[in-house]
Amino acid sequence: MITSQLLTCVAISIFCALKASSLDTFIAAVYEHAVILPNATLAPVSRELALGLMNRNLDLLEGAITSAAKQGAHIIVTPEDGLYGWNFNRESIYPYLEDIPDPQVNWIPCNHPNRFGHTPVQERLSCLAKENSIYVVANIGDKKPCNASDPQCPSDGRYQYNTDVVFDSQGKLVARYHKQNLFLGEDQFNVPKEPEVVTFDTTFGRFGIFTCFDILFHDPAVALVKDFHVDTILFPTAWMNVLPHLSAIEFHSAWAMGMKVNFLASNIHHPSKKMTGSGIYAPDSPRAFHYDMKTEKGKLLLSRLDSHPKHPVMVNWTSYASGIEAFSMRNKEFKGTVFFDEYTFLELRGVTGNYTVCQKDLCCHLSYKMSEKRADEVYALGAFDGLHTVEGNYHLQICTLLKCKTTSLHTCGHAVETASTRFEMFSLSGTFGTQYVFPEVLLSEIQLAPGEFQVLSDGRLLSLKPPPGPVLTVTLFGRVYEKDHTSNASSGFMAYTLTIMLIVITSILYSLSR
Repeated sequence: MITSQLLTCVAISIFCALKASSLDTFIAAVYEHAVILPNATLAPVSRELALGLMNRNLDLLEGAITSAAKQGAHIIVTPEDGLYGWNFNRESIYPYLEDIPDPQVNWIPCNHPNRFGHTPVQERLSCLAKENSIYVVANIGDKKPCNASDPQCPSDGRYQYNTDVVFDSQGKLVARYHKQNLFLGEDQFNVPKEPEVVTFDTTFGRFGIFTCFDILFHDPAVALVKDFHVDTILFPTAWMNVLPHLSAIEFHSAWAMGMKVNFLASNIHHPSKKMTGSGIYAPDSPRAFHYDMKTEKGKLLLSRLDSHPKHPVMVNWTSYASGIEAFSMRNKEFKGTVFFDEYTFLELRGVTGNYTVCQKDLCCHLSYKMSEKRADEVYALGAFDGLHTVEGNYHLQICTLLKCKTTSLHTCGHAVETASTRFEMFSLSGTFGTQYVFPEVLLSEIQLAPGEFQVLSDGRLLSLKPPPGPVLTVTLFGRVYEKDHTSNASSGFMAYTLTIMLIVITSILYSLSR
């Protein structure tokens, strides 16, 4: 009886201590890093030269980490490829790799640097976390030996992974994630045999982590939120902006709102490759973001977030749209291409209006009012319901209001960065066949509109007041994950052809940039 009472008292004491030490809010930091690139990436260099380059990048990261810690940040995220860049092959990336152990080994590299071989990069990251009492998130390369007993072992006898690591405020390795969805051209890395879902707990919330292209797929991104109930996503990325719907700040902020989590996105800063766009996003609104195509400098962002963000009202994404009787304008519809996908469009002809456009199972409804109908700008309402087959296969359902590049309708869907037309109001909805819909509002000069719009429980993306700037796009970006593998032979052949074209174009542009 005494023992039972003692255990109860101990349990209560531990619970109270944990509750007392937990934080309702925390300060997050992300660093958009202007990475120092190697002189050559396709020919192997010595380990010493590789370490020299990585230490030059770590010098810059150290400045950001130290500055963030001095401003009270609890955690800082740095970008994918932030230590050495990109465009490697398997042999040329190898000198940059380290063997990264499973975090269960309970290791502080700063205290025991040689416990798992020569790991100077992990040692330095660990010491930066420990000396500044801050969680540090970084992206490095992992190597794992294998042999003929493993039928999947690569011919060079090792696995190589694009890897995120997290060191806690004591310098301990607490998380390791191997990127699952490799992007076009990442042949230097292997895909892990099984998708990894990586989480860790802190006094300021439960965190999950994934990398760049992972965000467009169900695993591990959606699984972390739906099945593992994380509060905050950590997102190292080397994101190349693709307008009108996949600009970094636009899509990442929309994903945070659609999935109802905090989202810390740290991007590479390399404007010549259209890499910029980092942010700290809460479920209700962006808290801090950065987009800069004009300078070559990095940028540190900080903002306070709720440790356990309150979930907004649940959304039925088809409720409102399914109750509207569509007004037929099929004789005025036209086709247009958005990032290789063929949309069905309607031109917005008046200063105000109600429009419906459909494609397959998706009907999109728009109500709007412009401040004025300019003669030099054209806007259109578009719908797409189908399998995207360039740079990966993934099924989309998208409703979008967008500005066309010129007054010619055939430019609707082309990338455009500036606009002059202001909207008094907009309301966009669609008959989506998925619960995974991400609401985007992007203004002229690639700016977000924090607090200027909301999503209602019936699935309407609605302006709260006139947006503060001219509109580039208002979009509901839906993902139908269960249809990702329904491509037919013709779409597969088209994907292959376009991929080859992209590889050739990328190689030519890279050669010219050198």
